[in-house]
Amino acid sequence: MTLLLWLITFICFYAADTEIIALDPWAELLLIAKGIAAPDFFATEYLLDALWQTVSFALLGIFLALVWGAPVSLIYHKPYIAAMCAFVRSIHEIFWALLFLQIFGLSPLTGILAIALPYGATFARVFSDILQQAPTTTLQTFPNQTDRISRYFYGRVAHVLVPIRAYVRYRFECALRSSAVLGFVGMPTLGFYLESAFRQGHYHQGAALLMLFIALIGTIPYWGRIKLLPIYFIVAIWALPTIPHVDGGLIWRFLSQDILPPMFQDSSLQSHAYQSGAISGMALLSQFVDWLSRLLSEQALPGVIATLLLALAALGMSHLFALIGSAVSDKRLSGRFIANINRLGLLVLRSVPEYIFAFVFMLLLGPSMLPAILALAIHNGALIAYLTIRHADDVTVSAHFNGRLDGYGYEVLPAIYPNMIALLFYRFEVILRETAILGMLGIATLGFYIDSNFEEIRYNGALVLMCVTALVNIVVDILSRRILYNKNKTQLGCAH
Repeated sequence: MTLLLWLITFICFYAADTEIIALDPWAELLLIAKGIAAPDFFATEYLLDALWQTVSFALLGIFLALVWGAPVSLIYHKPYIAAMCAFVRSIHEIFWALLFLQIFGLSPLTGILAIALPYGATFARVFSDILQQAPTTTLQTFPNQTDRISRYFYGRVAHVLVPIRAYVRYRFECALRSSAVLGFVGMPTLGFYLESAFRQGHYHQGAALLMLFIALIGTIPYWGRIKLLPIYFIVAIWALPTIPHVDGGLIWRFLSQDILPPMFQDSSLQSHAYQSGAISGMALLSQFVDWLSRLLSEQALPGVIATLLLALAALGMSHLFALIGSAVSDKRLSGRFIANINRLGLLVLRSVPEYIFAFVFMLLLGPSMLPAILALAIHNGALIAYLTIRHADDVTVSAHFNGRLDGYGYEVLPAIYPNMIALLFYRFEVILRETAILGMLGIATLGFYIDSNFEEIRYNGALVLMCVTALVNIVVDILSRRILYNKNKTQLGCAH
């Protein structure tokens, strides 16, 4: 499987557009290095407000996601519920934000709902999987008169409360990154000022903002305590920007006209023309088929090809980065001091959103697929390595362990490698979603065409391409699960 993955990665990397076309990348890199060496923490006018909006959007988004995702997890076993959740979570938060922008404008509702929808669908799936692992023996000890709610909470949830809390905490960290990225579409979070600083070449200011964001995520265990969350929640609601008035007529027009294909938009004229015989139902159907086929052939198909090329190339590079990162961060191989420094570096790299990495690499290398591949590989490889090294710390080595690379490859790597591959295939779905949004930087993935349709006020085309994005993610998720299932089945067969 590993050799096949590397072969596919090489083919995709060769077929992708990885040309470096920047005029003077080293000069730009020197300017960025100077900005990192001397960050200006007082250059941003509304810094504290941007930090708090980043936290509040993430906190309120996670809260709404739990409100609808936790109950849905109880009925997630039904096929149509699972299909609906798979569709919702397959569309990236930034695409939901672009859609809600057309309805609510630059309102806090746009950012909160953009996080709450896909995260709620993810909670429904994960909570359902966790609850299935809960033992049922406790239910047999309850009196017959015990109500269903008590049976559920004390007989099922109580057994899995620790992994549920751990996963909610992890999703909150992800929501902070998503909240920051929403600033790239105009929301008043940290990403808005971060993009402006880097785009204008104010690297001292951009470096300060990036350091604050990394510190914000790295210190979650200290300020993100359960007891403080109610206080944060109240302050987040109180400090939200003013929600502008939403015109119901505009919402109805968007839902009943703007998202429909062009031939169906003016329903009154179409009905009159149909009744008068000027246009037939077959003619309308023919126009719709022509419009859809052009959209799929001219935008969806090349977008899917570019998205898969980029995602597969990034997947293999993430694997290599995770292998190297987990090895150099093992205390038995590198020593305690160097390993701790490397672990701190992994924490920093996994905390920076891929979108920001890609934006910086594009400044250095020019507009090609290479910045996106590097951004996805560094972020996801660092995350996989960070999680894998925690597993490696629990691996017990023999007394003959020599502390060199051959000893690590013989005793430690075989124990952690299956878990690393499982994480890699799990992250492939995430890589695919992130690949699509990197199209907003000009890379011709599905995200590029979706963003172009929104900018040209062709919401119907954007909606179709969002559905294509969701379908591609669902298919990849099914294939990844099947590969992992077959691998685990083969391992069990060999063990027997």
